[in-house]
Amino acid sequence: MIRLCRVVGIVCVLCALGGAVRAQDPAFHAWLETVWPDAKAMGVSRATFEAATRGLEPDLSLPDLSVPGRPQTPPAEQPEFVKTPAEYLSEATLTRLAGRASSLLQQHRVTLQKIEQEFGVPPTILLAIWGRETDFGTYRLPKNAVAVLATQAYLGHRKDQFREEFLLSLKMLEEGAVKLPEMRSSWAGAMGLTQFLPSEYYKYAVDFDGDCRRDIWNSVPDALASAAKQLVDKGWQPGGGWAYEVRAPKDLDCTLADYDSTLPVGQWLKRGLVPTLGRQVRPADMGAPASLFLPAGRYGPAFLTLKNFYILKAYNYSDLYALFVGHLSERITDPRPFETPWGKVVQLRTKDLEEIQQRLTAQGFYQDKIDGKAGQKTRLALGAYQKASRLPVDCWPTASVLDHMRTTRPGTH
Repeated sequence: MIRLCRVVGIVCVLCALGGAVRAQDPAFHAWLETVWPDAKAMGVSRATFEAATRGLEPDLSLPDLSVPGRPQTPPAEQPEFVKTPAEYLSEATLTRLAGRASSLLQQHRVTLQKIEQEFGVPPTILLAIWGRETDFGTYRLPKNAVAVLATQAYLGHRKDQFREEFLLSLKMLEEGAVKLPEMRSSWAGAMGLTQFLPSEYYKYAVDFDGDCRRDIWNSVPDALASAAKQLVDKGWQPGGGWAYEVRAPKDLDCTLADYDSTLPVGQWLKRGLVPTLGRQVRPADMGAPASLFLPAGRYGPAFLTLKNFYILKAYNYSDLYALFVGHLSERITDPRPFETPWGKVVQLRTKDLEEIQQRLTAQGFYQDKIDGKAGQKTRLALGAYQKASRLPVDCWPTASVLDHMRTTRPGTH
């Protein structure tokens, strides 16, 4: 049986064999032609442009698109933002990746030592990024990068940014940086062993194996050196730590866990915070400014985060990503998990978190965007609300706190 379905002017023909044949979207191909002059100005030949765009169609499965006639698709729910910290930092995953990274540390020891000598980034940090991004290259990226970048430039909410990324992907093809079949990417368009957008490739990619190519797809030396250069260019501090897990006093005020509130590590220790697992603070870190970080409020480990934590976060803008990479880097040579276990917390649904943020905003506790994520600013605002309402202060959004908000008239705390 043959079925016809229409999606925003694109006709899909599902044949009896189960395959899908899509007619071209004329508007998309007309838009592609508006890109051609800019591609030509970048040095892209017509032959390369046509090879990359022949048969290309918008990928409407992508998130964060604005498609006429269709409800707006929300941004992708990255695991960093929809899983609890304990789920994201899965012990089984950390153990597996650390074991594999330990072997790779020996296999690539000479290369990693040379990278550290040149850039000042420890081998274990680079291996942790490689493991988190592509499972050391064993994870096949699911998308056609050209299609992703073109779709986001055509229908996404950041059209100008992705138009530039699309153009740079064509430039990469023209220059022979990568062959078209190898241009696989995540849903966000990042490519290679350590996940670079085209603009990041041109800013940070390094030829470290000496073959006159910056091959972040197949060359481990090039990919890891490129990741190191990105970290250094973003401000990585050689010789410094990234964070310390600390044992916090039971009466610690969780609303002190604020990125913008820093003290030297030594001052935090004088307040009763103690490094866990018998670890010692590096002398160079004692005077370094640090923030208190409580990713699960009072229901899990506490950390003092240093500047390098935020450089890891700049690689992928997520607290949990930075924590995962930093912790995995330690597990490669020290298999011990966090000393403080994660408590049993539940991640509320996005719409419930949005409601909490809206109610906190209405009462003056929260001034950031409504995004349905239990980020630090949301946790701080919630802690302030709990204090004002004389509730137990744990800085974690729960159904019971939301019920309290729904049943309590604002201003009657």
